[in-house]
Amino acid sequence: MTRITMPRRNLLATGACALVGAVTLPGLARASASGGPDLTNEEIIRKWYAAWEKKDLGTFNMLLADNFTFTSAAGDDHISKSTFKTQCWDTQVDFIGHFDLERITTGAGDAFVKYLCHTKNGKSFRNVEYLRIKNGQLESIECYFGAQSSFPSAVSTGQK
Repeated sequence: MTRITMPRRNLLATGACALVGAVTLPGLARASASGGPDLTNEEIIRKWYAAWEKKDLGTFNMLLADNFTFTSAAGDDHISKSTFKTQCWDTQVDFIGHFDLERITTGAGDAFVKYLCHTKNGKSFRNVEYLRIKNGQLESIECYFGAQSSFPSAVSTGQK
């Protein structure tokens, strides 16, 4: 077995350089959609659902990437950000009371969220959504609806 020796000074310098390199690699930095402190994917997810609860259109627009798409079983097949705003936000936001985020599982560029949504009319529904996240913004959401009794939404069945 060959033994390689290195002076401690060189070893410490190599370790410090490796640490600086690891911290500054572009792939390891977290992006921020708000220009403030870096947000984790879970924080982005929580801001997204809070925007619905607060009826915060500014956060809604900030968190959705320009190339955002939304897909669901209700006939939404990769609809654009503007269509999503018109067909989903504008028609649903006033019916949303609050979300119980039951499960958030995040990866490097995506997340699964299971939630129970409580509407202002006393009803509730549970969905699972798959979200892709890049540079601090949502690139896409795929919505998987819960029970048929609440499909696809409180407003589309005439409930208020």
